[in-house]
Amino acid sequence: MESQTGVISPEDAQGPELAADELAAVRKLQQGYSQIKSELAKVIVGQEAVIEELLIGLFCRGHALLVGVPGLAKTLLISTLSRTLGLSFNRIQFTPDLMPSDITGTEVIEEDKSTGSRQLRFVRGPVFANVILADEINRTPPKTQAALLEAMQEHQVTAGGMQHRLPQPFFVLATQNPIEQEGTYPLPEAQLDRFMFNIQVGYPSEAEEFEIVRLTTAMQKVELRHVLTGEEVLSLQEIVRKVPAAEHVIRYALQFTRLTRRGEGVCPDFVNDFVSWGAGPRASQYLIIAGKARALLKGRYHVSLEDIRQVALPVLRHRIVTNFNAEAEGVKSDQIVKRLMEFIPRHPYEELDRNAARVLKGEPAA
Repeated sequence: MESQTGVISPEDAQGPELAADELAAVRKLQQGYSQIKSELAKVIVGQEAVIEELLIGLFCRGHALLVGVPGLAKTLLISTLSRTLGLSFNRIQFTPDLMPSDITGTEVIEEDKSTGSRQLRFVRGPVFANVILADEINRTPPKTQAALLEAMQEHQVTAGGMQHRLPQPFFVLATQNPIEQEGTYPLPEAQLDRFMFNIQVGYPSEAEEFEIVRLTTAMQKVELRHVLTGEEVLSLQEIVRKVPAAEHVIRYALQFTRLTRRGEGVCPDFVNDFVSWGAGPRASQYLIIAGKARALLKGRYHVSLEDIRQVALPVLRHRIVTNFNAEAEGVKSDQIVKRLMEFIPRHPYEELDRNAARVLKGEPAA
């Protein structure tokens, strides 16, 4: 049974309901994760960390922003993922002249030829799909960027006073080029905060680049199979939220967000020196839900401190606003998050972590 806080207690986690059907769903999640990675490997070489973070966001019902230089297969990765899941997919190429109605849709006047009467009919835009690739999202003005805000948060589009629900599941996967900033419009903080993850896509290793060149310069035909349906993805998203998160894990996650806020509590010197604005409560929520998904994908039925540490960078890097001092000294938000990992003491939590694992396995606590 799920508590009012949305967290399953260790005692409830041992109940027959979870053992009967929910554990079977967890196994399906783990199997689907493995199969999706296998299918993606037919097209995408390397990028294991990027794929893992992307799939964690998928099973958490979160949106993701992929940042990397051109030619790193960001677009190919997203389109291939939608094909393996059997979901509808639309790509929106963001340009300076793109209008909000080009994304959401517009109302047109339609005439009934038999009666001569006219009425407004809403023509759906490309946002009405399960997976939306917002390619180079920072190349369009804020007015058009904002057209995605309601879709990302409420999963609906409002036009002419009418709400139009988007198909479920719904994900916005946006890309950005970190090099070319001329003529771009940086995403406002309110919209960046809607993205669960900021995923950094790096260069491949030499061995991976060799394999990329070998495969893409030869004749090949890749057949991808559907691993999960949209309905299965929705049910697995519900299972993720039922994973137990102990109180000490939540408090550990809170340290990552609260210590980024200047003037609140005992703030580290490096935060006071280099941070203008810290992460909000949505970051704490995403740390826990992402930790739940990672725990399941790693074959565990509870969230550990290591899960929180592994998802801290993609959750926090775009929610920490650095100041002029940081820019002058070349300090990035990633470095601040890594220093927080060293600053926050783990010893008070680690024994609680081990006891929680014992309880969930049916063993006596130490």
